[in-house]
Amino acid sequence: MVTLSASIEHWAHSTPDQLAIRYGDTRINYADLFKRVCHVAGVLAGQGVGRGDIVALLMKNSAAFVELTLAISHLGAVVLPVNYRLGKDEVEYILHHSGAKLLCVDQSLEANAGSTPRLVITPAHEHDAGLLDKAAAPVQEPAPVTSADMFRLMYTSGTTGLPKGVRHSYENFYWKTLDHISELQLSAADRLLVVGPLYHVGAFDLPGFALFEVGGSLTILRDFDANDALQAIQDDRLTGAWLAPIMLNRLLALPDSQRYERSSLKWVVGGGERTPAQRIEAFGSLFPEGRYVDAYGLTETCSGDTMMQAGREIEKIGSAGRALSHVRIQIRDGEGHVQPDGQVGEICLWGPKVTRGYWKDEQRTEDSFFDDWFRSGDMGYLDEDGFLFLVDRKKDMVISGGENIASSEVERVLYQLPDIEEAAVIGLPDAKWGERVVAVTVLREGATLTLDALQEHCRGKIGGFKIPRQLVVLEALPRNPSGKVLKRVLRDELAAQHPD
Repeated sequence: MVTLSASIEHWAHSTPDQLAIRYGDTRINYADLFKRVCHVAGVLAGQGVGRGDIVALLMKNSAAFVELTLAISHLGAVVLPVNYRLGKDEVEYILHHSGAKLLCVDQSLEANAGSTPRLVITPAHEHDAGLLDKAAAPVQEPAPVTSADMFRLMYTSGTTGLPKGVRHSYENFYWKTLDHISELQLSAADRLLVVGPLYHVGAFDLPGFALFEVGGSLTILRDFDANDALQAIQDDRLTGAWLAPIMLNRLLALPDSQRYERSSLKWVVGGGERTPAQRIEAFGSLFPEGRYVDAYGLTETCSGDTMMQAGREIEKIGSAGRALSHVRIQIRDGEGHVQPDGQVGEICLWGPKVTRGYWKDEQRTEDSFFDDWFRSGDMGYLDEDGFLFLVDRKKDMVISGGENIASSEVERVLYQLPDIEEAAVIGLPDAKWGERVVAVTVLREGATLTLDALQEHCRGKIGGFKIPRQLVVLEALPRNPSGKVLKRVLRDELAAQHPD
């Protein structure tokens, strides 16, 4: 049996009193967590959920999110975590395209839930998902799943403007988990801060649920607040965390951060952008016993494909580290030819943690591989020591606040405005968000457009974090001879004209 609940059952017998989850004032040990998982599995079975069914979670972080995820796996069903920051139309597309049988939705998010049958998670349920149906009969035995079975379906931004469903098998998850346990030397003594959203691979997988495999514990915060995060580190003597760059920046910017006890923290995994030396040095001042671990990974690989080695952060500044044990990286050109050290090309990955493809999209799956090597769409190079350096994002992603935003998704909505003749969406450096979304437009003759009007048009059609924060109107967009918009030229020119 390889369900996610297997490790919970193991520790429920071995170390039943060991803390597994802390959420607010709720503390759950492994014995109680396994009982809850079996009960919640009974709740879901009562809704008709069985092996292979897809259950969507449109939820913020909570103990219930974890219990539901484990219970879905216990039944042999597939969990579909949905980004709660998406617009209603985007959520409806994901639910319809995935064929989700049931949606578990936070009461505060129900307006975005669409028409899928649902279980509504009230504030009381956040602390105990079993309260959804106290009388449900527990499901004690996990479903007989295999390593090749899908345990999660995760939608990510696509270059066509519509999200794409990434298939994650148990094989993908457990090989990822093995690598992270080895690289971060995880043990039952580790206590992880979970403050990023659990719909994201960063919070769920880096290392996230891997702590359950070694009998460690998770302290879960519903939302990110810098003071709350430091308070949790102090109170629970937390040893590790995954933090998006914007989260770490806010911790480092706190004027009174030194009043918290922080010596327990051993590491923070980050990444998603080049980390300047000043940030590494500031991190060392805030967490004198810890180290910042730059990493690179994809939704398609359960994240965490490379990590920076201890002691080489400054020597290899700008690098995202080296490939982990069961990951292989090659740099290839557009024809699939392997490039030598130092040569820029597309980052391609191979290994058992790499997805086998996209849900209901054979063509996109085929286009995403060179033989068995997954094409990341990111550009970079390997140095002579095997350290990976990111150069550019081939797919024109904007990374704002730790979120990947496909420019084409936003452009699709902008083109619905009749005043816009041409549009290109780019990211420009932003001190707060890492990058801000910028709409560069060419207007039809005689038309006018304000940023307020553009933002109002976008609301409800795309998530708020994708809505442009800046509008630039040009007479023409720069293009190459084949007509493709030169976004690199736009970024360089506008960055110089509109510094953060």
